[in-house]
Amino acid sequence: MLALRLARGSRPLVQLRRLLVAAACAGTGFLLLYVLAGAVARPAGSFPRLLWTLIPLAATVHLAVVVARTDPATRPRAGMDAVGLGPVRLTLVAAVSTAISGTLGSALALAAFLHLRGDLGGLPFDGAGARLLHADRPLPVAAALTLLAVVPLTASAATALALRPHTPPSPQTGLPWGIALTACGLAVEGYAGRGGAVLPAGWVLTALGLALAGPGLAYACGTLVQAARPGALRLLAGRALQEEAPRIGRPLGVLCAVGAAALSTAALPGPGGLGAPLGPLTGPACALVALCAAATLLASAVEVRQSRSAARAALLDLGTPGAVLRTAAGVRAGALLTVCVPVSWGVAQLTSLALAR
Repeated sequence: MLALRLARGSRPLVQLRRLLVAAACAGTGFLLLYVLAGAVARPAGSFPRLLWTLIPLAATVHLAVVVARTDPATRPRAGMDAVGLGPVRLTLVAAVSTAISGTLGSALALAAFLHLRGDLGGLPFDGAGARLLHADRPLPVAAALTLLAVVPLTASAATALALRPHTPPSPQTGLPWGIALTACGLAVEGYAGRGGAVLPAGWVLTALGLALAGPGLAYACGTLVQAARPGALRLLAGRALQEEAPRIGRPLGVLCAVGAAALSTAALPGPGGLGAPLGPLTGPACALVALCAAATLLASAVEVRQSRSAARAALLDLGTPGAVLRTAAGVRAGALLTVCVPVSWGVAQLTSLALAR
């Protein structure tokens, strides 16, 4: 009940971010139902298609976690313990809010899927996708509800795990593990080849590796900005980038993984690259993953801006020109691009070599 009241009383921008999570959950739930309907019609080869849905599922869960972390209702405040809203209770509120958004998205996915199949009459475009969604075969209700429950439950559990009270690790601690996971993902991709059933697991491992390495890469960018006798501007930009590395590093790593996947797919020989593992919905699934990655990075940028509002106000009170702060932000963005673009290109080249056989 508390989570519902906080969700109802939030600002429009916060509600918009929650609606983005619901929309991403709806898209992922629709893909799961599409794979289920295809498995009922043609059971052979359905398991690899189900594995491919892990990629949009992971992107959706990551977006839900970042949006929950930027939610003002889940931010600890002074005096909240006195009314029973300590860190553990706020984590539970965030998990419940994420579950509400995910459940709303899953319900929308089920309604749209049944409507396009022709199971719900009396509405425009009823049955427009009957052939694509295999309306000639009955949809297993229990299996459909189970798959739809996976999205909100996974997002809620990941939110509770990410927002639990704990000491944040140092930004460079995840860099070796990220490199190791990326190498494992490339090895799995090379073993599977283009048509292997475990190929999506390789993509997921590569994306997880880049996400783990992202904070270390962002911290290294801050170190490079401050190298070789820095002035006040570069010191301001570098120190801020090092402070922002834990928040913005992982979304940046995921976006690098999406860029590397796009580059490697385009570079593969043949007319279709990797082909269409999800059939006609392969393009929308790729768009969903890209949009989730971009929205996650934007939400992380909002979180960073919120956390630096006090420091920004203090600098402005000391007489720092606003142009200096804007230039420092541009220096940070340029440093991240300078490092992340070559990383994406390098991972894409290694992935192309692993798959081009």
